[in-house]
Amino acid sequence: MTAACSICGEPLWEDGLCGACLLGSALETDAPSLATGVSGSAAEDGADELAVDSFGPYTIVRVLGEGGMGAVYLAEQSAPIRREVALKVIKPGLDSRSILARFDYERQTLAMMNHPNIARVYDASRTSKGRPYFVMEYIDGEPITEYCDRRRLNTRQRLQLFRPVCLALHHAHSKGILHRDIKPNNVLVTEIDGVPVPKVIDFGIAKATDQQKYEQMAFTQFGHFVGTPEYMSPEAADLVGEGVDISSDVYSLGVMLYELLVGAVPFDGASLRKAGLAELLRVLREVEAPSLPAKLASLGLTLVDVAARRAATPVTLRKRGERGTEPDYAEGGPEGAGAAL
Repeated sequence: MTAACSICGEPLWEDGLCGACLLGSALETDAPSLATGVSGSAAEDGADELAVDSFGPYTIVRVLGEGGMGAVYLAEQSAPIRREVALKVIKPGLDSRSILARFDYERQTLAMMNHPNIARVYDASRTSKGRPYFVMEYIDGEPITEYCDRRRLNTRQRLQLFRPVCLALHHAHSKGILHRDIKPNNVLVTEIDGVPVPKVIDFGIAKATDQQKYEQMAFTQFGHFVGTPEYMSPEAADLVGEGVDISSDVYSLGVMLYELLVGAVPFDGASLRKAGLAELLRVLREVEAPSLPAKLASLGLTLVDVAARRAATPVTLRKRGERGTEPDYAEGGPEGAGAAL
């Protein structure tokens, strides 16, 4: 333990932040925010510092998102070619040795992967003030669940869109990389020549499955809780975290598929958070997720809307839930659910 947390002033671990702030950020609770700091003035200080920093051929346009370690911006690249990119840079003040090591690990993680359904990395460098950043493909898309609902895609179409996501994660796993935060907001769908293409983004809390790499560049520390509860596997809900492996990503993929099919996750996120940390972890580790038919039965009047967004009626959607797929898939078509998974 050293000094004080840069967010709340409490005693901190060697990565520069206390466990409470890291946990609060992961659970998106009312704990001090790692995205904005203690107050609005802190955020303004970050914006001011960004304004006087230089990113070489990249000009910042606007903020796309913020997390515990860095912020992601939409930027314009001027050379050697002109294009829009997503630029991720470490936050001012969060420049401890271990945080810089984490950021560098994320850059290396993304650079290892080359798959059409994973956001590509174009460049990595440091600003004029020495802050590391990397530049990646800008995905002008929307979360896969929202894309499917807005276009009222049926079960077959949703499975066809889900299949390349599975292949993308398989590619990452073949490189020894876990994503550890698979959820709709990290699977964006964009259209290329009118064809929907899902892209997996944000390997920001990835962990190398190769133990030697993990020991050299540990992304998580004992007792740190990472991920999004609604999509988290039972082993990921263990604070020790020793059991997390490829199957954890597969579990999260299953939760996302569950949501694509029935319009809800197994365990409601708001209820999990209200229950408190201990109960949240217990539910994730010990309670069996409701079956698709049981979940559909619990939706009540909202089932009509859920079915409509899937080009179905409540009756046909229940039948699909009972069979786990559409009739033509059950007959063993080449693009069936088995192929998708």
